[in-house]
Amino acid sequence: MDALLTLDHLGKTFTNGTRALDRIDLAVAEGEFLSLVGPSGCGKSTLLRIVSGLDKPTEGRFSWPGGVPDARGIGFVFQDATLLPWANVFDNVWLPLRLAHRSRGDAAARIDEALALVGLDGWGSKYPRELSGGMRMRVSIARALVTRPKILLLDEPFAALDEITRFKLNDDLLRLWRDQKWTVLFVTHSVFESVFLSSRVIVMSPRPGRIAADISIPFGPDRAPELRTSAEFGAVARRVSDRLAEVMT
Repeated sequence: MDALLTLDHLGKTFTNGTRALDRIDLAVAEGEFLSLVGPSGCGKSTLLRIVSGLDKPTEGRFSWPGGVPDARGIGFVFQDATLLPWANVFDNVWLPLRLAHRSRGDAAARIDEALALVGLDGWGSKYPRELSGGMRMRVSIARALVTRPKILLLDEPFAALDEITRFKLNDDLLRLWRDQKWTVLFVTHSVFESVFLSSRVIVMSPRPGRIAADISIPFGPDRAPELRTSAEFGAVARRVSDRLAEVMT
């Protein structure tokens, strides 16, 4: 597959002297689901912010071989759903299109489509206070999808959810990736989540973040929930866990 995004000797040092990232070389293929795992503070979120354009590297560069996407070509889902409490679900999803000067009526079909993708068709008139944590995260994902981005960035979106809800959203995200053929960069602290979702897992070292391991996941896109309890899944998860333990020592 062709590379959608390449990072060449990327580094980031903040103004206070903290070095977050060091010599990151990475190519992300179009249609790939790539997860970043590593200890807290290793620069995973910083890397996503640089890719999204919210931050800039201090060394190296990153490029888009197929052309730089505009702001609507990059969808970003944060750990907190960050919904507007005074706006209903429909208007929360409308926000990025509204900022792009699309009228509510003109954007309605796209909004309904995005809500249907995440299983929230018919919920447009509800307000965030009326939703569970999992449903609020679905709204956040729909808002990121409504622009039909080239690449979807997710920064620990399920970390605060209970395990049952998290598993369900993992299943749904995997289905969306398979059906919609997006490119995904996903940050998580869960080895099991990274192995279940990804085509490739990047293990990062403690600060300054470097790539310590690049592990291909041998499972195809059609992954049933039962995969989580299989011996094959356990073996791959153990391999990722072992590499993570090595960088932590």
